[in-house]
Amino acid sequence: MPQNPIYKRVLLKCSGEALLGKQEYGIDVETATRIARDIKEARDMGVEVCVVVGGGNIFRGVSGTAQGMDQANADYMGMMATVMNALALQHAIEKEGMDSRVLSAIPMATVCEPYIRRRAERHLERGRVVIFAAGTGNPFFTTDTAAALRAAEMKCNALLKGTNVDGVYDKDPRKFDDAKRFETLSHLDVIANDLKVMDAAAISLARENNIPILVFSIQEEGSFARVLRKEGCFTEVV
Repeated sequence: MPQNPIYKRVLLKCSGEALLGKQEYGIDVETATRIARDIKEARDMGVEVCVVVGGGNIFRGVSGTAQGMDQANADYMGMMATVMNALALQHAIEKEGMDSRVLSAIPMATVCEPYIRRRAERHLERGRVVIFAAGTGNPFFTTDTAAALRAAEMKCNALLKGTNVDGVYDKDPRKFDDAKRFETLSHLDVIANDLKVMDAAAISLARENNIPILVFSIQEEGSFARVLRKEGCFTEVV
């Protein structure tokens, strides 16, 4: 197995739920710190890292308010939740000794920078961890689609999706003991079999831009760097 990373620049898609830890909603500081340590391990290997973070851990806490709400308004609330997560992750990353920047698709000049592609590229070139917040800045698009879009814009070599399970299965491994994990899939396999890796728009974007998607468990410390070396358990969508 290769001991060195085979990617120069990657995008980590981290769900909001991954920041929950053992809580029902909100941000678990220990979990954010562990993810920051994983990112540091990747940076120490010489990999440029950018991150898209979801907002489900915060938005779920107010989901009752969203009952019957206009979807565009609900989506904007979710986007603002991702900014809160991005700032929490930035704090954890900087406590680990790395420089980072939060770039939001919805301008929030008081707390972070607006998303400008060339500025984001310059931050990466200078060794900073770039965290993209507020999804695409538009309602009706998921943070998975935002991850695929930013990976394409940043010319990333791979998109790594950190989830609560160690790959893509034919059915939910937390409910079915006989669930089978796939080693490799094509983008078209994912769409045709409705495998719920990411939404169809994200998979199509990745396919059109020849970006492989590596699905792994972000709950295991050190798993991010292992996947970058093509070690450990993960599913590769190519």
